[in-house]
Order: sequence, then structure tokens, then C-alpha cells
Amino acid sequence: MYKRSSGYVLILLSVFLIGGSIAAFMYWKENMRKSQTPSTEQFIEQHMTNANGTLASYLKEGTSTVPEIVAGREALSESVGLWMQYALLKQDKSLFDSGYELLKSKFIKPEGYIAWKLTEDGQSTVSTNALGDDFRIIDALWKAADQWDEKSYSATADELSRTLVSSVMKDGIFVDFRDFANDHAAGTLSLAYVDMSALSNMTRNGVLEQPVYERHKQLLTDMPDDGVFYPKMYDIDKKTYIYDDSVNLIDQLLVALNCAQIGRSSDQLLTFLKTEFGQKHQIPGRYNRDTRLPDAPYESPAVYGLSVLLALKSGDTEFARQLYDRMLQFRGQDPAYPGGYVFDKDTHLFDNLLPLIAEETMN
Repeated sequence: MYKRSSGYVLILLSVFLIGGSIAAFMYWKENMRKSQTPSTEQFIEQHMTNANGTLASYLKEGTSTVPEIVAGREALSESVGLWMQYALLKQDKSLFDSGYELLKSKFIKPEGYIAWKLTEDGQSTVSTNALGDDFRIIDALWKAADQWDEKSYSATADELSRTLVSSVMKDGIFVDFRDFANDHAAGTLSLAYVDMSALSNMTRNGVLEQPVYERHKQLLTDMPDDGVFYPKMYDIDKKTYIYDDSVNLIDQLLVALNCAQIGRSSDQLLTFLKTEFGQKHQIPGRYNRDTRLPDAPYESPAVYGLSVLLALKSGDTEFARQLYDRMLQFRGQDPAYPGGYVFDKDTHLFDNLLPLIAEETMN
């Protein structure tokens, strides 16, 4: 009797100790997770978030004098999509939901489209969408629905997709934007916007017909290049590809990443970037298409972030690491803004979100 009681007490004590250890471990793990929040994420939350929760485009205050140009603390749908992509990579549902709630409460208009920008106080003064941002958001929503089995995400993705299919196409091809107030749409498609992952999800979920998906895939398959650089856009009426004389590398890298989604390599662009980086230890943000010489003196953290993603997609982890290390050299240069890519007391959110995505992908 005494032996059984002693054993029972020992079992209870062991259960108590094990339970306490598990609880202590879980508490430690949660606090470690919080302490390991990437510093750029902390910078964005502390310095690039408006009072209403929207993500500011710039650190400094500023006033937009032209509706088509973003300024100051205005918020972009582009930022919402990148924030949601980052949350997916991090597998952080609460962070994803913060972007999702912003999308629903601030950006989605009654007509079912996403306003491409808002004022600092969350008001919409534009009546146009931005196709590339829409695709990024739609793709993130469907991926999140699969990851977390959340039907509300897929319902929103379905609604937004149907608006694009019914209102933002011309001759069976998506266009860059539609002005819903003035019933005017673009006649071109920027090739950086041809997000085949989003189009695949739209097709898989029955919103987009397979021939339309194949048509956009063919645009990337048939797309020419000049030996290094891709064209900027496709003119739907003329059925021609259009090049820029001064090439923005962000556009080029987005096109290359779109090509990677269909298995088309971007070896020529990647080789060019490797040569430039090997010789100059940097990659400027813009090039003259004819001379292949830098067209601007600046380096962009966003360019390095996208270059890291392209190098990883291409299986070149060594080059990705070199680019990543160069990117990190721009982080935290201003001691007043640790974790931020801040220069002259200002920064664009794009130059923080894309490095953050690259950092999470590398890790």
C-alpha cells in the first residue's frame, strides 16, 4: 500500500515537473520568437506605419501634387501585397491578418476593385487599380487560404479576381489599370505585372479560363530580349513589345521572376548582373539599354532584394549570398532608425519590404 502511494506521488510529481517544463519551454520559445523579429520589420512597424495602420510609402512627410505620383505618408496597395507576401513566408497568420484587414477596410472599393493608393488618413482620392499589385494580393490570399484553411481569404480573392476579369481586360489580355470613375482603361500590359502564380491560382479556382492563362504564358514565352534586357510592356492593339531606352532594374527583375514561374531562364540578365557586380562590387538601379552603362549613380536595396530572389530561383546560391551581403550594408546606416534602409532621413517602403522578403527567403 505504501509502495503504491509513493509511486503515485512520484508519478504526480513527474507529471507536474514535465508539465511545468513544457510550459516554461513554450514561454521561452514565444519570447525568443518575439526577440528574433527581424529588425527591418520592427522599423516598418515603428516608423513606416500611419496612425490608422496603413503603411506609409515614405518616411518623410510630403504632398502629392500629381495624382499619379505617390508622396509622403500616402499608402499603396503595392505595400499591402508585399506585407502579406512577407507574412506568408514567415508563416505569421496574425501579421497576415493585419494586412488583410487593411485591405478590406481601406483599399477595396464598393465596385470590387482595389484603389492603388490612399492618403495618409486612409482616404481614397483615386478611382484606379494597379494590376501588378492586384495580382500580388490575390495570389497571397489564395496561398494563405491553402496554408491556413481560411475560407474568407479565398472569398476575397475570388471577388477581386472576378472584377479584374470583367473590367480590366482588353481583347482577352489584362491591362495595367482601369479608371473605374471615368470608364477608361490602359491599352498596354506591363510585363512586370504578368504574375503567372496569380494567374495559375485564378485558373485553378475557376475564375480564369485556361485559354486566357495560356495566352499570358505565351506572352512571356514569345517575349524577345536584346541580349540582356527585356521589353517593358506589350501593346495590345499593335501586338508589339515595347522597350525602354533607360532600363529600370526593378522592372527587369520582376519580369525575370515572372519568367522563372514558367521555366524560362534569365541567364543573360543574371550573367550581366554577375559581371557588373564582379567588376564594380555594386549594381546601380538603372542602365542605358544601348550602351549597357549605368544610367543613374544610385544603388537600390529593392534591386538587391529582387536580385537575391532571382539568384535563388536560378540556383545560384553563392551569387545570392554576395548580393545579400551587399544589401545588408545599407541597413541601419542611420542610427536613429535601426533596421531601416534610411538615407538622408528618408526611405521608400519598397526599399525595406523587398529586402525583408529577401532576408526571410534566405533564412
